[in-house]
Amino acid sequence: MDKGQIGLIGLAVMGMNLARNCSGKGFSTIVYNRTYEKTKAYIDEFGNDHLRVEQTLEGLVSALEAPRKIILLVKAGDPVEEVLNELIPLLDKGDTIIDCGNSNYHDTIRRNAMLSKKGLHFVGCGISGGEFGALHGPSLMPGGSDESWQMMKKIWESVAAKDFSGGPCVTHIGADGAGHYVKMVHNGIEYAVMQMIAEAYDLLRKLYHLKADQIADVFESFGKRRLESYLFEIVVQVLRKKDDLAEGFLIDHILDKAEQKGTGKWTTIDALERGVGLSTLAEPVFARINSNDKNIRVQLSNHYPKPKLKPADDLKQFSKKLEQALYASMLSAYAQGFELIKKAAEENSWQINLSELCRIWQGGCIIRAKILGFLMDIYKQSGMKVPHLFTIDKIQDSLHQALPDWREVIAASVGAAIPTPAMTSALQYIDAISSAQLPANVIQGLRDYFGAHTYERTDRDGSFHTNWL
Repeated sequence: MDKGQIGLIGLAVMGMNLARNCSGKGFSTIVYNRTYEKTKAYIDEFGNDHLRVEQTLEGLVSALEAPRKIILLVKAGDPVEEVLNELIPLLDKGDTIIDCGNSNYHDTIRRNAMLSKKGLHFVGCGISGGEFGALHGPSLMPGGSDESWQMMKKIWESVAAKDFSGGPCVTHIGADGAGHYVKMVHNGIEYAVMQMIAEAYDLLRKLYHLKADQIADVFESFGKRRLESYLFEIVVQVLRKKDDLAEGFLIDHILDKAEQKGTGKWTTIDALERGVGLSTLAEPVFARINSNDKNIRVQLSNHYPKPKLKPADDLKQFSKKLEQALYASMLSAYAQGFELIKKAAEENSWQINLSELCRIWQGGCIIRAKILGFLMDIYKQSGMKVPHLFTIDKIQDSLHQALPDWREVIAASVGAAIPTPAMTSALQYIDAISSAQLPANVIQGLRDYFGAHTYERTDRDGSFHTNWL
């Protein structure tokens, strides 16, 4: 029997679908899962001339051509460690292990260093698109060595989604943990965009008392213009879905408690550790945390009644302003996310190409959107300079056009006591980053008063301390 070209360990939904994708593109794919009954059932249903199973790790390794290429799609953390401990002794120098799970990039850097000492390649590959993307074409963000990229390039380019020009949504992100890092920030941006959509839904629901299908109509119109994106496409379907178990729309019967798997939190923590302003990606994490305090929220709602205000605008006028606010808020979220990636790339010596990043996020991934074509061109024209997005003329034009409407939307949300933390923080980020003077001088005065932390002056160099008493 011919040797396999790619091995895959882990047959949860993502693993099953990615294996079908690889084999469907003609690559001989061998799969392994700890539970053989599950593996056999999978092969019985989806097996083909390019897809077969091995019952042991030893069998998997022996069945692959050298140098071996083995994808891991197991739960991040300890499960990855357990598989690596069993797998590494079976491999030869030059073999490559590709972790396609949502592993923390710190773990990826550590594993890369450990395996490189053994002559093995370790790739942390971000993969976005969910189970549908894994089967039909995901966005792929592989890190690791140049050698590992060259070994996997043909496979990755074949199975990846397509960008707006028909190119594969994959590129070599950078060394060691770069792939998992940009996937982490991708998810942080994803958190922000979803939160903004939810906030827009809440404003239309509470200010204008629209039903779910009416909000879907508004969002559908947004999705035909600059906000065209996968998330706006699917939110329309979510809002229009009728409930099979009760009267009305399903969305009205979904409990308002949002879960998270950690990548949004990691993004926030990383920004704090690197000293990068990232409030718009942090607020959605806190919003999900607050959503889980359902009992106290219900209790306190009886003590803090919301003002019942009549909107200043009719629905058509407000919808136009809301569309502007959403677009500008998303620009702000991307700007913050890219500033974090730039800082991490500098500190880790990762040669990350932001234009390429915008390109590979155009297909397959959850945040794929028309706006990414706009951003790709901007970064491509900037070359290696990669300025802050807000310094770009085209971005400034969009923000100047949106700012008056954006401020009115936020003012309306505050007046009606409707929380909009993502859109509000996105606006406040612009106001802060574009302020020549902030009140941090007061903070420095206070710090020097109680802790002798010193301060700098505006009129001369050096550090100063005052005896305030």
